[in-house]
Amino acid sequence: MTKPPEAPTQNPVQLRGDYSRAASDYTVDQDWERYTREDHEIWSTLYARQIRLLERYAAPEFIAGAQALRAPPDRIPRMEETNEILRRTTGWQVVTVPGLIPEEHFFSHLAHRRFPVTVWIRRREELDYLVEPDIFHDFFGHVPLLTNPVFAEFMQAYGGAGPKAMATGGLKMLARLYWYMVEFGLINTPDGLRVYGSGIISSKGETVYSIESDKPHRIAFDLERVMRTDYSIDDFQRTYFVIDHFEELFEAAYNTDFAPIYKKYADAPGFAPDQVLETDRLV
Repeated sequence: MTKPPEAPTQNPVQLRGDYSRAASDYTVDQDWERYTREDHEIWSTLYARQIRLLERYAAPEFIAGAQALRAPPDRIPRMEETNEILRRTTGWQVVTVPGLIPEEHFFSHLAHRRFPVTVWIRRREELDYLVEPDIFHDFFGHVPLLTNPVFAEFMQAYGGAGPKAMATGGLKMLARLYWYMVEFGLINTPDGLRVYGSGIISSKGETVYSIESDKPHRIAFDLERVMRTDYSIDDFQRTYFVIDHFEELFEAAYNTDFAPIYKKYADAPGFAPDQVLETDRLV
């Protein structure tokens, strides 16, 4: 039996997934037939309300990816159908997992162009807030951009950077890069700021908040600034980092040796999630 990881939340929670049937790499069968009618109806509710927000708030690349996946609006997708599309576009695939998995396995999957997707779906009373990522967050929020060649290359490079971070004490800094630029990233477009981060785009409330609210700071992407900034886990973000194009992430992942950053700031406290520095360029 594989051991569940600890959830990165402020208060301890017991993970919901069934880890007893997971393989050594934490993958499980999707077992699509086990989904209930209620499960599919919850997917349909979530899908309908988020898809309406894409045109106004989502990055063009995300919209293109969502259209390419052709996810059904009225039922939970079958991952084998999705993998046929991903293999033809970027050579990626999704693998199903019980829920959160240990860092070393997560990095390994990404480095081999496999994205872990949780098999279970939230309950109806959790439509607006969920402690752990479920299949809707993982699939609707993450998978569309895996059809984008540049973003897909960044994700593979990020996975490849994981073992060095774990070996040199840089895991927290690398995790901040994922949090701010994969889960909660914004991008400049000719039509203004748009959302591409999965944590935003799978949340009705934060999709609107991240673009419309005057409360959070929006700061131009700077690699070291991102990797030194703490984040809020259980609330809307107080700061969003903004890229101009996905090549910025690709170049950061491929052309930067993270080891000197880890060494330089190993003992330095992180910047507060709502802190603004004199060197920041506000967007």
